[in-house]
Amino acid sequence: MIALNLPTFEYKLKEDNGKYFIFDPLRKKYILLTPEEWVRQHFVNYLISCKGYPSGRIGNEISLCLNGRKRRCDTVIYSQEGMPCVIVEYKAPHISISQDVFDQIVRYNIVLQVEYLIVSNGKNHYCCQIDYKNQSYVFLEEIPEYDFLQKNRAI
Repeated sequence: MIALNLPTFEYKLKEDNGKYFIFDPLRKKYILLTPEEWVRQHFVNYLISCKGYPSGRIGNEISLCLNGRKRRCDTVIYSQEGMPCVIVEYKAPHISISQDVFDQIVRYNIVLQVEYLIVSNGKNHYCCQIDYKNQSYVFLEEIPEYDFLQKNRAI
């Protein structure tokens, strides 16, 4: 498997007709194991086990409609009230995090209007906080813990 800059965890794999699948505990089913899915499963585990995010407030592959077209956010984190507050976009480890990647997640945010955007390729992780009042954003040095988001009313 591809080494990532994320903690390892006990994951479940299965093989079917020469293809590998990884169990997604949020969707409660096996998903085709692609490099991007490998990153997603590790990052979600990191959010839950290291940053204190409740698994019940995290959704994978969330559909939305943007300019009349169906799109899917890789991961959305919801507030206690059920409102989206964080979008996470994943890329395979060999894909560098570029302006195009941020443009993609910003387009999703046109619909969802969250406070935090996170992008990860499993090796590099970036998080920015959106300040709608001052129409600005700031990149954070690390992914915020869930308690931090609660105290700062993002969740």
